[in-house]
Amino acid sequence: MSVKTLQFLIPDAINQLKSDVERRAAGKGAEFHIFRTDDPDDIPKELWERADALLVWLAMPINKDVIGRLKRARLVVRGGVGYDHIDGKSLGEAGIPLCNVPDYGTTDVADMAMALMLALARGITFYHEALRADIKAGWSSKAAPIVRRIRGQRFGVVGLGRIGTATALRAKAMGCHVMAYDPYMPWGHELAVGVERMPSLEALLKASDVVTLHTPLTDETRHLIDGRAFSVMKRNAILINTSRGPVIDIDALHEALRKRRIAGAGIDVMPDEPPSPDHPLIRAYHEGAAWLNGRLILAPHAAWYTPESDEDLRRKLVETAMAYMRHGELRNCVNLQWLTRRR
Repeated sequence: MSVKTLQFLIPDAINQLKSDVERRAAGKGAEFHIFRTDDPDDIPKELWERADALLVWLAMPINKDVIGRLKRARLVVRGGVGYDHIDGKSLGEAGIPLCNVPDYGTTDVADMAMALMLALARGITFYHEALRADIKAGWSSKAAPIVRRIRGQRFGVVGLGRIGTATALRAKAMGCHVMAYDPYMPWGHELAVGVERMPSLEALLKASDVVTLHTPLTDETRHLIDGRAFSVMKRNAILINTSRGPVIDIDALHEALRKRRIAGAGIDVMPDEPPSPDHPLIRAYHEGAAWLNGRLILAPHAAWYTPESDEDLRRKLVETAMAYMRHGELRNCVNLQWLTRRR
């Protein structure tokens, strides 16, 4: 008996337009249609209708319009952790499970969080830029604005899930006193990890020399770090964000840095990606404003990326889909509360 060839549609690939990794992960009996677009109209109508599953990344919102184009799709898998751009409720009501891939870049994102902290706290990017501008005038070990010893820093982790835990363990290994705030963390998890559990976000912000964010983007976490949050943080605090851009109010971040309410920030994710060059914080960063020099590091949503994590993600994306399509195994489903039936 022949096995039906599954039709996988990838509308918004962020890697090369090849399917070598995907084909190896799927084995026989799968065909991939790969695009790199954020406009559903760029994809032929018949491919939407023929798709057995969507494997989606980040560029294309999966909204009611897109869901309405699907005639036989039985699954949507998000290539990554966050799924705030996907209408999981409407998918569930249509009988389509939504799954994510939460276990592909845990160590890579944790490494990036620590790297951003170290680059600021040890003045690395400041020294680099100063020496590149003038090797003699820049030869000063004391010129970087927020250098400090890492050992003994009070290191606050917001969100102690997979990545938050990995980051906490790295900070502990460097001699930091690690604290965590996560209202959904099971009691006792902090004991297993060996960190101090903080009773509230405000308590953590007040106590921390470094704050690193590892939360999903939800209605609860949007602008979690706003003007009020910055007002209670230490003036020597370093803020790191490798989670989702809208968790920080970028206008409030601009004010906090400009008025020196915090020492510095390492930001991998932005509310709009790429951000508008006209935003005052981005403009000051681009122009090399003296008040911001050595105090802000930006990265292009790159914390997740290494060649190894990219391959892991592409492989796990397909493995998650194949497990369901061939064997009915539903991995990491994030819209179960709305999924009353299945196609």
